[in-house]
Amino acid sequence: MKVVILAAGEGTRMRPLTASKPKVMLPIANKPMMEHTINAAVGAGVKDFLIVTGYREDAIMDYFKDGSEFGISVEYVHQEEHLGTANAIGYAKEFVEGHFIVLNGDMLVSTEHISHLVSRTEDAIISVKEVENPSQFGVIETDEEKVIRIVEKPKNPPTNLANAGIYLFDEVIFDYIDRTGKSKRGEYEITDSLQMMIDDGCSVGYDLLETEWIDIGRPWDMLDANKVLLENIDNTREGTIEPYATLHGNVKVGNNTIVRNGAYIVGPVIIGDNCDIGPNCFIRASTAIGNDVHIGNAVEVKNSIIMDGTKIGHLSYLGDSVIGAACNFGAGTKVANLRHDNKNVKTMVKGEIVDTGRRKLGVIMGDDVHTGINTSINIGAVMEPGSSTMPGEVVTHKRKTN
Repeated sequence: MKVVILAAGEGTRMRPLTASKPKVMLPIANKPMMEHTINAAVGAGVKDFLIVTGYREDAIMDYFKDGSEFGISVEYVHQEEHLGTANAIGYAKEFVEGHFIVLNGDMLVSTEHISHLVSRTEDAIISVKEVENPSQFGVIETDEEKVIRIVEKPKNPPTNLANAGIYLFDEVIFDYIDRTGKSKRGEYEITDSLQMMIDDGCSVGYDLLETEWIDIGRPWDMLDANKVLLENIDNTREGTIEPYATLHGNVKVGNNTIVRNGAYIVGPVIIGDNCDIGPNCFIRASTAIGNDVHIGNAVEVKNSIIMDGTKIGHLSYLGDSVIGAACNFGAGTKVANLRHDNKNVKTMVKGEIVDTGRRKLGVIMGDDVHTGINTSINIGAVMEPGSSTMPGEVVTHKRKTN
């Protein structure tokens, strides 16, 4: 069975992190998020993959190549226009036979669930998740094991089973995709194709997601996924741990990395290759540090993702944040991550202020950002790639490129 991974979109809600790479290549636990998706499928016995690419596709193709380095086979097809999920799946028509699985490259899904899908034989299977607020999702209406209707964001939901966007299809789906018209928002919706299958009497079932599932749609979702994935890391330590450094719990240290005396690290934490950590720093749980990163003296980092090549200078604090590649923190840079009134943190997404639903959120920082010494960055701030601050400056909202 082949897995088709949809990976053509930019992920505009993930800006500024996607300015230089597609969303599916953003790192979580020091691997591109799509690699975790592929690994879950491999664990279920899948070896053949088709990746539907588009925005900055070279980053995907240069990393996975033909898949041989990962013990799999990978093919690619370019999606010319982004006209909805049915349109994207339609590009797989010449590459699959019989049953195939469709995954999104920006979802965290378990091997166990993919194994469930592999074992099913219906014309289509919709993966669903029980949710508390089904009116905000597309939900299914069921008759025992069959799906009889798909309803988008209903005022009176027939069930609490939300469509998770993970499918098993027989190749007959392509006949229905060809018959699918554009929706009100001008896209070809796979749910419309599925509804036609149901109306024609095809066997359409569902499979309940009972394991971890995270749809990574906004930058702070990366922190949730990172926390989950780090729970399973080991204690592999390929670098140098100086004698007076303290590591508690599972802390994975990469090749040619040095953890200097006085560093205090509480796992789960992952540190990449060629890093320089400390001395006398504090790295707290659920932190992922990429390759070629420097964490200086008297720096504290908590529950954050730090991408390759970033330098966090001495006397700095960073919490609940996502930091892009090749950034540089001037000495004394502080990131606030908690409102004084304990209300949810709000931030900017696609030009609008949104409630993140989180009590704690620091900064979302694009690549190549430089802060002056003693910079203060307020909760929920967004900093565009290439931006910088003056010494002592306070960043309260969105900081654009200089």
